[in-house]
Amino acid sequence: MKRLTTPGLAFSVLAFGGLALSLAFTGAAHAQIKMGVAGPLTGSNAAFGAQLKNGAEQAVADINAAGGILGQKITLSLGDDAGRPEQGVSVANKFAGDGVKFIVGHFNSGVSIPSSDVYQENGMLQITPASTNPTFTERNLWNTFRTCGRDDQQGAVAGAYIVKAFKGKKVAIVHDKTTYGQGLANETRKAMQKGGMKDVMYEGINVGDKDFSALVSKIKASGADLVYWGGLHTEGGLLVRQMRDQGVKAPIMGGDGITDDEFASVAGPGAEGTLMTYGPDPRKRPEAKAIVEKFRAKNFEPQAYTLYSYAAVEIIKQAAEAAKSLDPKKIAEVMKSGRKFKTVIGEISYDKKGDVTRLDYVMYVWKKDASGKITYTEIEGAPKS
Repeated sequence: MKRLTTPGLAFSVLAFGGLALSLAFTGAAHAQIKMGVAGPLTGSNAAFGAQLKNGAEQAVADINAAGGILGQKITLSLGDDAGRPEQGVSVANKFAGDGVKFIVGHFNSGVSIPSSDVYQENGMLQITPASTNPTFTERNLWNTFRTCGRDDQQGAVAGAYIVKAFKGKKVAIVHDKTTYGQGLANETRKAMQKGGMKDVMYEGINVGDKDFSALVSKIKASGADLVYWGGLHTEGGLLVRQMRDQGVKAPIMGGDGITDDEFASVAGPGAEGTLMTYGPDPRKRPEAKAIVEKFRAKNFEPQAYTLYSYAAVEIIKQAAEAAKSLDPKKIAEVMKSGRKFKTVIGEISYDKKGDVTRLDYVMYVWKKDASGKITYTEIEGAPKS
């Protein structure tokens, strides 16, 4: 026997349907874009992890305050890789499990490269603000991008400067055996050799080493007029301090891995005269002025890769809006299309590999500013990329 639906029951069904529809719209209205920022939040490179974290957090806050991306707000998860490849892969797998689709990070090239494989397999787009090793973008992955340059570009600038400023002098090369440090040292060495100069010493140390007395003795015996350092600020600073303690006055030259004032804190007064390659200081760009003021109001100086991290989030937003989609692969296609993105570090466009198309490494020297603090200042007229 058929049962007729009573008016009351019909009303209940309609009411339930209306409620379900209402909840569906509410869910859509509150849908969130899951983004992660990953880097060494602890350990000897935590200063750089703080740059990536603060840059991404401020960008997310500013974008959310302006309505988000395509009407959806961003939620940001933090991943601490401690600068270790295996921990970076663990962070990547956790992000994947949590449904994160966009990554700003990592810092170390040796962490970014293995982590990017996890991100690719899980349909996640990655922009590193700081990993400069060429391999990161040379593997034909759809999902790998950076807002910084590459070490073959950086090494070319360093090598050209050495050939010009230290012609006929002795150059020792020391690196930390990492993907970044040794890779940068090799690119600089290659550029030196192209210019007709050969190093008098080539040595590697281990990350975490603190006693460089034997190494400094070798540097002294080599008669080096310049020590090229491929590595980060902690070991680089200790090397400088111990060179000065043993009477070695030769300056050192490093890359972007020493671009934090902690380098001078570790190295001490002997840091003065240190040479360094890095991009034009983004804090001085007019488009960054308001953002820099926000950081300084929070007592955080946005050095090195802070604004590169901020720019990564800006690019994801602009590419998503151009694609009219939050699908990472569609966003990646827009990014590789040659489209220009306006960011706090200037206008950026990408080639098909995911590298920025502009070349802008310049030379710096660490010296005292007006307050007496030792920090990095661009050398006018030095070779540029």
